[in-house]
Amino acid sequence: MDEGAPPRRIRWGMVGGGRGAFIGEVHRRAARLDDGYELLAGALSSDPERARLSAQDCRIAPERAHADYAAMARAEAARPDGIEAVSIVTPNHRHHAVAKAFLEQGIHVICDKPLATSLADARDLVALARARNLLLGVTYNYSGYPMVRHARDLVRGGAIGRVRMVQAEFVLGWLSTALEAEGAKQAEWRTDPAQAGPSGVVGDVGTHAFHLAQFVTGLELEAVSADIATFVPGRRLEDNATMMLRWRGGARGAIWASMVAAGETVGLRLRVYGETGHIAWDQSYPDDLQVRPLNGEAHVLARGGKLSPAAKAATRLVAGLPEGFFEAFANLYRDYASIITALREGTPPPEPIAPTGEDGVAGLAFVEAVLNSARRDGAWVRPT
Repeated sequence: MDEGAPPRRIRWGMVGGGRGAFIGEVHRRAARLDDGYELLAGALSSDPERARLSAQDCRIAPERAHADYAAMARAEAARPDGIEAVSIVTPNHRHHAVAKAFLEQGIHVICDKPLATSLADARDLVALARARNLLLGVTYNYSGYPMVRHARDLVRGGAIGRVRMVQAEFVLGWLSTALEAEGAKQAEWRTDPAQAGPSGVVGDVGTHAFHLAQFVTGLELEAVSADIATFVPGRRLEDNATMMLRWRGGARGAIWASMVAAGETVGLRLRVYGETGHIAWDQSYPDDLQVRPLNGEAHVLARGGKLSPAAKAATRLVAGLPEGFFEAFANLYRDYASIITALREGTPPPEPIAPTGEDGVAGLAFVEAVLNSARRDGAWVRPT
């Protein structure tokens, strides 16, 4: 490669995310934003005709369009120009099997969260990725926002003193009625234990709030006490959860996750209180970070000002032009591209900022502890 020339695009594939799938298009747009990936192969649907048409939409050559992910993994591994990485955007219950099939073929994996539907399966994937020296990314995408990365540097750098309390919530109202009974596909699989796994709202959005809290503070969960509820009659998984957390080192906190907070759209919020002040971030205003010291005036830091190197690296537009959901996802893809490129060239990969398999394991351990606590009427449970 010529000195100073950009690295070759990563040869890339996708499983799931065919026609009509929201999250598949999000991943594709994010990967294209920095021109670091080239989509060459896919198993975009288990239905052969839909897989063919979806691949056609994505300009994937017919011979590299598959309806079976295992056949795709084998075929791509056998090609001299086969894909180097694959993104998995299927319903939760398929994540483990699909990821394992590609990791076993020596292909890097970027998996939508959760990494699996069980803690044992998540750990299995992490062990396999380590053994093969492969990237295993998990797209907790809210960690890609510039001001979230700036908050991380502030909190971990001691700007608010030792952390005492962490409050996070991710609340939506879209499942306040039984949409799953009306044929809404996204609602159907998210409320079906066979596809979503043993948890509903905690696994779906509670893990986002949990990861955000850990990402910013660096704290590790010690124990959780949880109360979960299913408010919509006939629903098979919980749609509301309130969780009290004890963090290692003495900090305390709480997470509220809900899909039945009527009137809410995407209410993701984080507040971290330390000995000398606090920070607050609201995903509805992603370019702003509130900082309030104990003895001083509150102020709002805006993206584009004097930010940490991590925040600057995650910023594309000048101040005043808003960045958002796609850009945050794209920051994860850019982070993963730098790791994949380093591994390809045999150089030490950079320390990952974007979430990896270990974060996926932490999320599943959190879900398991929450469900165990709820079954024991809110008893304090330590993650295993």
